[in-house]
Amino acid sequence: MIGRHFALLKASPPRKGSKSQRARREGEKVIFVGEMAESKSGLRKPVFTKVDQLRPGTSGHTLTVKVVDSKIIRQKGRADGPQSRQPRIAECLVGDETGMIVFTARNDQVELMKADATVVLRNAKIDMYRGSMRLAVDKWGRVEVTDPADFTVKEDNNLSLIEYELVSVVEE
Repeated sequence: MIGRHFALLKASPPRKGSKSQRARREGEKVIFVGEMAESKSGLRKPVFTKVDQLRPGTSGHTLTVKVVDSKIIRQKGRADGPQSRQPRIAECLVGDETGMIVFTARNDQVELMKADATVVLRNAKIDMYRGSMRLAVDKWGRVEVTDPADFTVKEDNNLSLIEYELVSVVEE
C-alpha cells in the first residue's frame, strides 16, 4: 500500500477543514513530501503438506493430490422449486505418495474432480464426519487443476478409515 504525506509551504493558524482544503482556500501550495515505504504484501509462499501430515481440526493446508475416485452423493433442491440452482456434493478419494483421504467437493468443485486428475487444494481444512477425517475447501480456499504429477498414490494408507473419538481430559 502506498501512502502520501503532504506538507504546507507556509504555516497557517489552525482552522476548520483538512490541511489541503485550507491550503486551497488560502491559495497556498500543497507539495508532495514523500511516500511511505511499500509494506510487504500479506501473501506468503505456500507450504505444501503431504496427506500423512494431516490431523483432525487443522486448516490452512495446501496439497497437490491425484483424484483416485469421484462420485456424486447428493444433489440438493428441486429443479421446479424456488431455487433452480441445485447444489451438488461429491465425495472424492484423493491422495499422494504418502496416503489417501476423502475430499468433499461442493458445487463448482465437482466438475474439477475427475478421476486421474491432479489438483492443488489451497487453504483446505479437515472436517470430522462420523469420527473420520474429511478434507474440504470452503469459499476461502481454491481448487485448481494442474499438470499431471509423477507420483503414484499410496492406497494402503487411507486416513479417512481411521476413526477418532473426542475425549475430555480433566486436569486436577
